[in-house]
Amino acid sequence: MRAASGDVSRLQTQLSKAEEAGDKAAIIELSRRIVAIAPNDSEAWETLLRTQFEAEDFDGAAKSLDAWQKNVKRPPAAIEDFRGDVFAQRKDYQNAERHWLAFLAKKTSAADAASVYDKLADLCADQARWTDNAAYRNKAIAAEDTAARRVFRACALLRLYEWDAAYADMAKANKMDSSDEQVKEWLPQFERLQNFLPGIKALDARIAKSPNDAGLLLARARFFTLAGRPLLALDDCEHAMKVEPASMRARIQTGEALLDVKRDEDAAKLQVSQRLARTADQHVSEKALQELGDEDASIRQSPGKSEPLAARAKTLRELRQFALALADARAALAIDDKSAAAHFEAAHDLDALDNSKEALIHAVKATELNPNDGAAWYYRGVLEAKRAEFPAAIESETRSLKLGETLEALRERENCERRIGRIDNADADLKRIRELEPRKE
Repeated sequence: MRAASGDVSRLQTQLSKAEEAGDKAAIIELSRRIVAIAPNDSEAWETLLRTQFEAEDFDGAAKSLDAWQKNVKRPPAAIEDFRGDVFAQRKDYQNAERHWLAFLAKKTSAADAASVYDKLADLCADQARWTDNAAYRNKAIAAEDTAARRVFRACALLRLYEWDAAYADMAKANKMDSSDEQVKEWLPQFERLQNFLPGIKALDARIAKSPNDAGLLLARARFFTLAGRPLLALDDCEHAMKVEPASMRARIQTGEALLDVKRDEDAAKLQVSQRLARTADQHVSEKALQELGDEDASIRQSPGKSEPLAARAKTLRELRQFALALADARAALAIDDKSAAAHFEAAHDLDALDNSKEALIHAVKATELNPNDGAAWYYRGVLEAKRAEFPAAIESETRSLKLGETLEALRERENCERRIGRIDNADADLKRIRELEPRKE
């Protein structure tokens, strides 16, 4: 026994030095040797498990827990806590919650209880169980009240739309410790959201009466987006998409929220790409969203007309959502293959999707159907130039210029003229360009 005690003492000395050096491999090995000699040494077991977690050796931690439980007559409460941690890492939320609740059922200190309630709350957040999340936050605060826990509960209350209670918690947290890192991070965000609360609260009341009104949901989601709360926006957007799955406004707003929370792959599943056009404030423009909403309504009201589909295709193109825009353009052409506007939109979308050959076919058709559209002639010329059809491009740009002189068409024609050696014509165009847009001194 004295020899074993001496071995443990020697190993503990080595363990202390390994901890000072931050040598995780050595800490794990020495802790294992200690518990092999002294299986009732709870402190050594906890050191072993904490270090395995820090080293992200979760399978090893699970084996250590089994060994600890097997080697003691009365397993300590800490085993339940650690088992909860292992299951949480495996995303096995049900078992993680079960073990943590078993830990809490034993006599634990207030600090330990508060820490486990924090973990339970985080677990609920991962599953979007916001009511349970807030309930666990309440228990964590009851066990040990801190500024950080007040902030976390305030965030939970935001997800439940309990605005006044959330702001009361944030104010209390700031009063308790304004230097707390969580307070410093979240207080400015709450202040930003506060600017939008009057409009949000007004919509809350209307949504309470009409919970499946997609327009109201998207209007509130817009406030959340502008306030920098994309998760709240996403809740409303996804609800709106379930109510009106054909709504392109709902799709674009949902995609924007997904991109804002770095869920690009989920946005791509909606065919909303990272190229989504934003204004200077990094949000989709209000004008574009309003247009999409109006066009959605027109399409619902007039399902047999091509015009609203072509109009929505244009709005989507301006948002750089070319796959969605092309789908609308093609839907418009399926209704009316003589729609010049739909052919024009299809040309733009196909070109953006690297199919200039098919794009040119639609551009030619657009000019044939509406020969008085200068923009269509200009774009036809651009596509012809892309395919090195320079004489045809020059002719198209000339037709465009006859319908209305623009710098874009002049520049395009000048470039094509130079490509095939018509230098005098190119110089004449350049002279006209400089007259219309004098160089800055």
